[in-house]
Amino acid sequence: MYPSDLTDKQWNLIKKHFERPDPRGAKSKNSKRLIVNGIFYIVKGGIPLRMLLNDFLNWKTVYDHFRRLKQRDIWNIILHTLRKTSRLKAGKRADPSYAIIDAQSVKTIHRGKDRGFDGGKKIKGRKRHVSVDTMGNLLYIKVHSAAMSDTIAGRDITYQTFKNHSSVRAFCADQGYRKTTKNFVQNILKMRIDITAKPSKSKGFNVIPKRWAVERFFAWLGNYRRLSKDYEILAISAEQMVIIASVMMLLKKIV
Repeated sequence: MYPSDLTDKQWNLIKKHFERPDPRGAKSKNSKRLIVNGIFYIVKGGIPLRMLLNDFLNWKTVYDHFRRLKQRDIWNIILHTLRKTSRLKAGKRADPSYAIIDAQSVKTIHRGKDRGFDGGKKIKGRKRHVSVDTMGNLLYIKVHSAAMSDTIAGRDITYQTFKNHSSVRAFCADQGYRKTTKNFVQNILKMRIDITAKPSKSKGFNVIPKRWAVERFFAWLGNYRRLSKDYEILAISAEQMVIIASVMMLLKKIV
């Protein structure tokens, strides 16, 4: 058993999502749990799919299921369910009312249209633009070119977050979102957005109120080697890898 493998309790939490939508016909000969373990191993270990160990199923089989799960948006559905469970367990309401947004620039391995240069971070690659709740649980992610400014991309992040989570009543962001995103949230979405000030230059480490949740989320992603860089050809696959890592985090929190 590998550290990334599902425990019995964890599998029981999510196994219903991997059942066939149409029960008619012959049953699948491949273990869904073994397929999920294979996907988790890739995300945690950072290995190429073609180098998947023989302990799991053939890499082509695992990739085929990964592709179909992505098309059916299964990982997002699981994330939504587990996030509610985690919040209730922590004594919070099931649906969040506050969202924090931020972006992380990462280097890419493959060339593609969703690739650019972030002049501020001096990184050529993509940005993982996310919104999280106050517990640091992922609400929404969009992967795009690193050349796109935060305040321009922030409009879509805030809109899609509110579209998918109508319970959200306010946002929090850093000063990079002061203009376009702030105006969009206030004038179009008719919602509040709190722009956090830069920490003072006093000695020592300063925790920025509310913003620590999204910064900690990016730190958590560092525990998954597949996310050390952007290894995916397609931006949508890069989004799926972050969502899967978020599912793995929540499973550890809950069980």
